[in-house]
Amino acid sequence: MQNRIQELLEQALATLRQRGDLPPEAAAEIQVERPREEGRGDFATNLAMRLAKPAGRAPQEVAREIIETLPEAPEIADVEVAGPGFINFRLAEAVFQAVVGEVLTAGPAFGHSGVGAGTRIQLEFVSANPTGPLHVGHGRGAALGDALARIMTAAGFDVEREYYVNDAGRQMDILVASVMSRYRRHLRLSEKGFSEDDFPERGYQGSYIGEIASCVRESFGNQLDFEPTGLTDPDDPEEAIDLLIRRIREQIGEEHFSEVKGVALRFILEEIRADLDAFGITFDHWTHEREVVAEGAVDRALERLRGSGSLYEAEGATWFRATEFGDEKDRVVLRSDGAATYFANDIAYHGLKYERGFAHLIDVWGADHHGYVPRLKGAVEALGLDPHCLEVLLVQFANLYRGPEKVPMSTRSGQYVTLRELVEEVGRDAARFFYVLRRPDQHMDFDLELAKQDTEDNPVYYIHYAHVRIRSIHAKLSERGEPVPSSKDLAGADTSLLREEKEGRLLRELQRFPETVEGAALAREPHRVARYLQDLATEFHGFYNAHRVLGVEPELQRARLGLVEAVRQVLANGLELLGVAAPERM
Repeated sequence: MQNRIQELLEQALATLRQRGDLPPEAAAEIQVERPREEGRGDFATNLAMRLAKPAGRAPQEVAREIIETLPEAPEIADVEVAGPGFINFRLAEAVFQAVVGEVLTAGPAFGHSGVGAGTRIQLEFVSANPTGPLHVGHGRGAALGDALARIMTAAGFDVEREYYVNDAGRQMDILVASVMSRYRRHLRLSEKGFSEDDFPERGYQGSYIGEIASCVRESFGNQLDFEPTGLTDPDDPEEAIDLLIRRIREQIGEEHFSEVKGVALRFILEEIRADLDAFGITFDHWTHEREVVAEGAVDRALERLRGSGSLYEAEGATWFRATEFGDEKDRVVLRSDGAATYFANDIAYHGLKYERGFAHLIDVWGADHHGYVPRLKGAVEALGLDPHCLEVLLVQFANLYRGPEKVPMSTRSGQYVTLRELVEEVGRDAARFFYVLRRPDQHMDFDLELAKQDTEDNPVYYIHYAHVRIRSIHAKLSERGEPVPSSKDLAGADTSLLREEKEGRLLRELQRFPETVEGAALAREPHRVARYLQDLATEFHGFYNAHRVLGVEPELQRARLGLVEAVRQVLANGLELLGVAAPERM
């Protein structure tokens, strides 16, 4: 309805300008929104307040002139001036009553739109380093990214989901050192004096490291033995792990080092894919960092940056002039040994994204990457690409609680709850819904105990219960010996009979769904859909507890059956956009 009201306002302004009551230079963008407070109409605009100064008249006077000039429209029941010059619109009840037929006719497509106009979007999310299993911290980005992809697709965008595998660089070398340390322990557990705690301080821990080490031993037997000591180990743990990596490379050979890395990568990626599948998430495309490097994309990107004057040499390294693009300091892209940094690889990767023909790129990152955004956008601009086409959504970390007790987590030490464990404990639906219930830039506390409760305090249970309650009405109809009407039949019900206040509130909630989906897509905020479903479930439970659906006058029963079936359909549609099931029974 916003678009219809905008059309009416545009016609009124055109008439005022034609009559000379509004000067040609008096122009303003027409914004129509829902009022924040109840009782102030169904829609409102501040147009008159924005036109007052160029028109040289008081906002209330301009508002009255606009109202008097508005064309007649059966959708509008009343228009009034409010406050300092707002124009409030009240819609005719027939507009809301018609939404039942609209929902039941459209079915699963209700709420979809063409606002995206087929624009090609690449949405990269999760992209966790393949150095360990996905944990609850990754879960929030996974749920957010997938829900956003679903919502934007419903809004008409052409979305491709991407996972970027960071399988080149130091972290993968640390993974190999961790695995080989466990491998060596397996070989020497029977030796007198061997310490089971002999493990690099900066190595990756957790049972999965031992599992990978077992896979390495199955493939290579005892032939990859090495001796990590013999030189003076540095006190700095970071230097120590780098020294250990060099020793392993030298002693087992570069070829075997690469093969062990391949075993570890395949093991972890298989686990990640299985976890994502259990979480209901699939990707259209997987890009590997090592492939970006191998195809020469990094060399090409750095050459373009040199050509634009964005690189310089200092201290034996090659630097990107990041400060010229708002970063706090310049950044190394080639180390003194000639090795490219992760930043250089990421520049090349994003350059390839543009080459693949996407109109817009969206990256979903953890909030700890906040400082990385300006340098990457700056590099994109230095490549001669449009930085406005790159959008980064930062997701705050999720704190896990078991009742009042916070669950400690540390990835490097192996002390964390995996995403798989979370899904097994609370279920996919609860996990996904809880993750998207807050704005991505807000910290969230995930209460494991609440997520498992079958009470109204659990938002997932509350919404599921509404859907199941409506399904149970069909069973009651059958028990009474009455036929269960189809959606097509109910779409023709006389909804003018829905005159109760709680019926009207439900109708208004239903009408809000398409604009909620569109707004969530454009603002990149899936939590809007989650909050909407909570509101719709609340209104339904209030109606259901106050009014009978069955056993009333036949035409009213048919109208109410249509109303609640429309509610069920919208609940199912909204849950689908979040990747959450709509259960038939509980």
